[in-house]
Amino acid sequence: MSAHTPKALYRDEGIVLRTQKLGEADRIITVLTRRHGKVRAVAKGVRRTKSKFGARLEPFTHVDVQFYTGRNLDIVSQVESIRAYGQEIVADYPAYTAGTAVLETADRLTAEEKEPSLRLFLLVVGALRALGERAHPAPLVLDAFLLRAMSVAGWEPALADCARCGEAGPHRHFSVPAGGTVCPACRPAGSAMPNPVTIELLDALLTGDWPRAEASQGTNRREGSGLVAALLQWHLERGLRSLPLVDRTESAPRREMSLLHEA
Repeated sequence: MSAHTPKALYRDEGIVLRTQKLGEADRIITVLTRRHGKVRAVAKGVRRTKSKFGARLEPFTHVDVQFYTGRNLDIVSQVESIRAYGQEIVADYPAYTAGTAVLETADRLTAEEKEPSLRLFLLVVGALRALGERAHPAPLVLDAFLLRAMSVAGWEPALADCARCGEAGPHRHFSVPAGGTVCPACRPAGSAMPNPVTIELLDALLTGDWPRAEASQGTNRREGSGLVAALLQWHLERGLRSLPLVDRTESAPRREMSLLHEA
């Protein structure tokens, strides 16, 4: 862009993933948008008490936002709230910890800024809506989101056929490095042997079969969560900060919490 080309304005809707302090009054806002992928932009003056849109740029908020193209980072010029999920989610500790893991995962899976990822955006919106409305148990919502997000990223786990040779299953062994269930001929050393019901649960979460998923038992849910977390962290090559904090209980009392998103 030449020095004489006017700076562009563009508008999109998005989910605020995280915020970082910048200077005395500004913040860097990371937004996963519908059409422009992940955008990092400066929101000027939003930490002042008189800021006209500071409260609209908090994590878990679905916003309609206008950006001004900057030299290094873009600048937020206008923002309207479409739906603020934060109050609904933060009021329930399992929903809050699951929602935090959803936002961090979305951030990590969009390493390349301004690469459109409509499917991931829709998954994030759907997960936050389900958490805010208590549509399903929060741990199941999180695991369904993680499985589907891995699928969008090209890492969908093999839950029926062998992950290595494609031989029709079901198979008894599960290998995280191989990417799912494996047949006896392909089974690497150290493969796990999860309960077949656990693999059925993961398939239900991946395909959106909520009646089957919600009929599962706690032991299978915990085993399934372990497999999902191991798969995700294998592909990301390092752990998520928020995942060990996820509350896997079905309900918990409201607690005082400090947002993990503030740097």
